[in-house]
Amino acid sequence: MTAPRPWYKEFWPWFLLGILGLSVVMGVTFLVFSLIGFDGMVEDDYYKQGMAINQVLEQDQRAAELGMQADLRIDDLTGDVVVELKGQARPEQLRLELIFPTQGNRDQSVTLERVRNGHYVGQLPHALQYRWYLHLQPAISDPDWRLRGEIELPRKSSLTLRADRKPT
Repeated sequence: MTAPRPWYKEFWPWFLLGILGLSVVMGVTFLVFSLIGFDGMVEDDYYKQGMAINQVLEQDQRAAELGMQADLRIDDLTGDVVVELKGQARPEQLRLELIFPTQGNRDQSVTLERVRNGHYVGQLPHALQYRWYLHLQPAISDPDWRLRGEIELPRKSSLTLRADRKPT
């Protein structure tokens, strides 16, 4: 009679342990990727965000009532921002928010100073690339109007932001 082989010389125990080990390694790998690649785009306070939508729509409608329009030019080498604003409202300062679609930590905000009637200038910290959403509004704590748009940078020509008469 032959003696049975020890368990560690058999195929099936190692196969089952390999599956368990592989699942642990994959789980830890996905955990590390989820912690490193956190995008921060999920909002915690849905009710507050929902209520803010009404204010945003009112800002867009108010810009349409005032006949607001802006010609925006961003120099791709120096980061200079030049805006020619048309319409009934001409504040001392404007705030231009450049919002990156997928990563909130890449968002930029620039304060534009009025240099003469309807002309504003500002400076980005560095030249930007890719697609951005734009919000142009007075640089006060509770602005009553806002212009929105979208831009692909770098861009040689100017971009015209117009008030949309219908809410989106």
